[in-house]
Amino acid sequence: MVKPLMNHPKFRRIAAPLALGILLLVVWQIVLQQLNVPVYLIPKPTDIGHALVEKSDLLFGSLWVTLKVTLLAFICAVVIGTLIAFLFVQSRVIEACFMPYAILFQVTPIVAIAPLVIIWIQNTTLALVVCAMLVAIFPILTNTTLGLRSVNAGLLNLFHINKASRLQVLMRLRVPNALPYFFGGLRISSGLALIGAVVSEFVAGTGGTSAGLAYQILQAGFQLDLPLMFAALFLITCTGLVLFIVMSMLSQVFLNKWHESEQA
Repeated sequence: MVKPLMNHPKFRRIAAPLALGILLLVVWQIVLQQLNVPVYLIPKPTDIGHALVEKSDLLFGSLWVTLKVTLLAFICAVVIGTLIAFLFVQSRVIEACFMPYAILFQVTPIVAIAPLVIIWIQNTTLALVVCAMLVAIFPILTNTTLGLRSVNAGLLNLFHINKASRLQVLMRLRVPNALPYFFGGLRISSGLALIGAVVSEFVAGTGGTSAGLAYQILQAGFQLDLPLMFAALFLITCTGLVLFIVMSMLSQVFLNKWHESEQA
């Protein structure tokens, strides 16, 4: 029973990176112990684990603040990005007019936009959500637009011959064709929403009850508390990994029965 499970491709895909990660942590621990590296330069994995346990209330409370901003920004990016993609696919002229402005927001560093957004929007949480959404929306917009455009010409002609309406073409042909592209955008956008939330927190420097993980990293840096800093970074990394896995699972649920990308 155990041997067939170990030979299963999905088990190997999970076990291989997990084993590599454990090996790297062991090497990290042994090397720092042997070299007697001070904890204020590079903490050992055991130091980071101790900080996670000792300051769990502080860290997980901050994690919830960052995660709340991330999820709100991600949901807004998905809804707004998808609606704009639906609009773009209706007219090449509309896409040509507005796509350059979407690219402009994407290539402008969020650290340059965030101070303006924070000044204009008095509510700090809402300002952080808007900043993170601006980072996360572009993959949803471009991937969904590409998927909606990339329909088979023969099928499109068949719909036109049968006098299908624009709504019927959109919902019955373009949307199913765009789903693989859309879920690919979700995987990218979820991570970018987290990055946008963290960077926006750095710029805003929020503290008190609304202190996210970025604020804890800043405070730990000022106090040279590197175990706490690495513990916060570890939580951010794990959050990004969990978001990616959840988006991949959603993609598999919706696509595994009919699309080649989830059947290999």
